[in-house]
Amino acid sequence: MVLSSEEESSLVYNHKLSSVGPSYAIGSNEAHNVSGLDLAMKLHYLKVVYFFNGQAVEGLTNMKIKETLFYFLAEYFHTCGRFRRSELGRPFLKCNDCGARFIEAQCDKTIDEWLQMDNKAHMNKLLVSQQVIGPELSFSPLVFFQVTNFRCGGMSLGLSWAHILGDAFSASDYINRWAQIVSLVLSNDRKTTMTKAQNRKHHEITPNPGPIPTRNLPVSLKRVDPVGDHWIAKNDTKMETFSFPISHSQITLLKSQFSTPIFESLCAIIWKSIAKIRKESNPKTVTIFKNNPKRTKGVLANSQIISSVEVDFSVVEAETKILASLLSEKTTIENTQINEIVENDQGVSDFVVYGANLSFLDWQEVDLYGLELQSYKPNFVSFDVQGVGENGVVLLAPGPKYIDKFGGIEEMLMMSLILPQNEVCEMKFELKKNGLLSE
Repeated sequence: MVLSSEEESSLVYNHKLSSVGPSYAIGSNEAHNVSGLDLAMKLHYLKVVYFFNGQAVEGLTNMKIKETLFYFLAEYFHTCGRFRRSELGRPFLKCNDCGARFIEAQCDKTIDEWLQMDNKAHMNKLLVSQQVIGPELSFSPLVFFQVTNFRCGGMSLGLSWAHILGDAFSASDYINRWAQIVSLVLSNDRKTTMTKAQNRKHHEITPNPGPIPTRNLPVSLKRVDPVGDHWIAKNDTKMETFSFPISHSQITLLKSQFSTPIFESLCAIIWKSIAKIRKESNPKTVTIFKNNPKRTKGVLANSQIISSVEVDFSVVEAETKILASLLSEKTTIENTQINEIVENDQGVSDFVVYGANLSFLDWQEVDLYGLELQSYKPNFVSFDVQGVGENGVVLLAPGPKYIDKFGGIEEMLMMSLILPQNEVCEMKFELKKNGLLSE
């Protein structure tokens, strides 16, 4: 059933907006410096929606949620700040306690009814803020929380996350830490909560490095026209997101067909499929994003490893196993190069990273289902990336656990594709031919 725009917008209603800040005042003289890698990602945003049943949120009122955020944000107080520019034009974060935005909303459907709707990737945008930073930096929150209460007691929690704060692994650590604070508050252990908040780490502006020798632009980075203080890149290509599960049996089959890890195997299949669709303009350069095993859990940063693969042959005619092997073994890491390019002009230039080339995001280690409320994990987690360039994104993430026909518990993966709208139908056909998408 296709709904009109008016019918869609009426599904989620009674929006109430407020702000919530840290439990301890920081003042306005403290600042947090962002790295070149952070600034390279400033035109991208992560949108995540967690769905919980009524048991998980029993007694967890909107007022109680705001109270837990009050303590939680004292640990991550810089996420409550606002961006400013230095005299040279470089953005920095003013830790001025302005707060995160808190949105309350209602829906007359149950959680199960919502999750059974067609075009969920599109509909879920109603459950998470689509705001971006700007055009007035000093009034633009970096983080939005949206709580939508469903009929029969279910709830969704939408997190809108400015990527300049950190990658998906950081965003997951951030929201999962909030869930731990919820447990402490509900158990009336406010003393522990407030002690941890008082031990928060302060951030100060550090001197920027001097001029760095100019290098060629790394292939994973695309310079775009200046956006000023409205941090979203213009994209004349209409993009569409669709997601589908990769079952345990599909994973087992792929492992028997490929010697490469599951991420590279899936991406190779999709790379070749997209090359068929794009014909003469088939992508010979792709960018890969993976977790940095050296990252510090709980520290917000854009530390994911960004690498690229370039080929000088026809992707359409190549063997899928060869493409998978290249994605696994022949990548060129570009983090340092990206950081140097951005630092060289004090972060004034604007770039797109996701979708600059066809981009493969490995989120298998993002702990999406680590957000537990009262010992209950989410029924389902949806995710999206805003600000993707016209070459598109392929994203592999954890899926929910399910009970197989023998009564055992198995895990699935979720694959999400963000592609030009005019490629989606052909892409679904290719996925069905390859056995990845059911009829």
